[in-house]
Amino acid sequence: MAEMTARRISLPANRRILTEEERRPVSTDRLNGEQIARRQTTYWREAWHRLRKNPIAMAALVLLVLLLFMILLGPALSGQDYVNINAKEKNRAPDAVHWFGTDTLGRDLFSRVCVGSRLSLLVALVCSGIQILIGCAYGGAMAYFGGRVDSVMMRILEILNSFPYLLVTLLIMMVLGSNITGLLVAMCVTSWVGTARQMRGQIMQLRESEYVKAANMMGASPVRVIVRHLLPNTISILILDLCSSIPDYIFTEASLSFLGMGLSGDVISLGVLISAGKTKMDFYPWQLLCPVAVLVIAVLAFNMLGDGLRDALDPRTR
Repeated sequence: MAEMTARRISLPANRRILTEEERRPVSTDRLNGEQIARRQTTYWREAWHRLRKNPIAMAALVLLVLLLFMILLGPALSGQDYVNINAKEKNRAPDAVHWFGTDTLGRDLFSRVCVGSRLSLLVALVCSGIQILIGCAYGGAMAYFGGRVDSVMMRILEILNSFPYLLVTLLIMMVLGSNITGLLVAMCVTSWVGTARQMRGQIMQLRESEYVKAANMMGASPVRVIVRHLLPNTISILILDLCSSIPDYIFTEASLSFLGMGLSGDVISLGVLISAGKTKMDFYPWQLLCPVAVLVIAVLAFNMLGDGLRDALDPRTR
C-alpha cells in the first residue's frame, strides 16, 4: 500500500513543481509575451466620443458657441449705440456700419438683437433651472416614498396638467404685470410637471438597486438617499431635458411678446424686437427678419444638439 502511494505522488523526471506566479492564470490580454495596454474609459468619455462622431451635433455646438460669442461681445464689436435715439439714422438698411440696419428711432439693430438675445437666453436658463429643481424634488419624493404619497402627488400633477397653459400664462401676466418676474412665474408655474413625471419613472427603477437598499440599511435619511444616490444616476436625463427646455422657453418668450402678452416695450428681448418689427415689415423687412433669423438659429441649434446628446448618452449604444 505504501509503495502504491509513493508511486502515485511521485513526479516524472521531466516535470517540476510550478511556482506561485507560474500557477496564476495567464491574462487573455497577452499576445506573444507582450501586454496589451487598454485605455481606461468612463461613461462620460464614451458619450463625448460618440458626440464627436455626430457631425450635425458638433455643427450645432459650434453654432451655439459662435452665437454666444456674438451675444456677449456683439455690442462691443459693432461700437454702435442701441439706447439713445438718433433721428438722422432711423430706418437705415444693413450696411458696413449698421450690420442689421437701424430701427424707427435710429438705434443700431445688431446691438439691440444681441442685448435682446441675452435676456431671452437668461430667461430660458432660469426657467429651465427652476423646472429641473422642482421637477427633481417632486418626482424624487413621489418615486421614493411611493404608496399613498405617490398617489396623492400624482393627482396633483394631473390637476396642474389639466389647466390650459396659455390661459394660466395670461392670468398670471395680468396679475403680476408685463415684467420679467411675471414672465418667469407664468412660464414656470406648470412647466416642471413633465420633468417630475420623468424623474418618477426613472427613480422608481433605481430605488430597487442594491446600493440604495444598502444605504437604507445603514440608516441614511430619505433626503440623503435621493440627493446622493438616486438623482446623480439621472443626470443624463436631466441634460437632455435641459437642452430641450431652453429652446422651448426662448420660443415661448418670443411668442408671448409677439402676441402682445409678454414683456413691455421698454424691455429689450427677441420677442419685443420681433413684435416691433412686424409693424414695419412691409417697408423695412430687415427689422423683422434679423431678430427672427437669430431666434431660428438659436432654437434649431439647441434642438440639434439635444438630439445628438440623446444618442450619445443612450446607455444602449455603449
